[in-house]
Amino acid sequence: MSRCGLVLAAGRSARFGTENKLLASFRGRPLGAHAAETMAAVPLDHRLVVVADPAVAALFEDFDVLTIQGPDAPQSASLALGARHAMQLGATRLLVALADMPLVNAALMGAVLNRCTDDSPSAATDGTRAMPPACFGGTRIDALTKLSGDRGAALLLADLPPDRLVAAPPGMLADVDTVADLDRMRAGTD
Repeated sequence: MSRCGLVLAAGRSARFGTENKLLASFRGRPLGAHAAETMAAVPLDHRLVVVADPAVAALFEDFDVLTIQGPDAPQSASLALGARHAMQLGATRLLVALADMPLVNAALMGAVLNRCTDDSPSAATDGTRAMPPACFGGTRIDALTKLSGDRGAALLLADLPPDRLVAAPPGMLADVDTVADLDRMRAGTD
């Protein structure tokens, strides 16, 4: 089995303002560096990151860096690009994480990876819905290459059975979309 990790880090940060949110400081490091370090701690055969900004790419040492073209590419385009590359590497499992979720830890990523099968994806849950990190196996990786729109793999995760969901501790799945989100996270309220 070949296990591949993919961090999606090509968002426009439109709701964050003029600064790229992944370069904003969080706990003494750029926000995106947390996802890089966490994914690096998961036992994987390959690590990929999809970026649009070369400054973000620099945070992902020892990752295969894939660059998405165009500032308005939807999340599904980043996911499809990463999935195609993972298939070229012979991946049988693809663990997908978002770079703007700095509180996700390697234990949660590993549990999601281990819960995935060839027949069924797996994902983290906040108790109400399936969400990243998520893992896809077998032909489900190919399905990621055919997605469109800005919802990524949400439709593929919508009806996962409970045995494919890994409960995350409260607040761990918080993401940063705005400066206020980051301020709350810095203050420890998320």
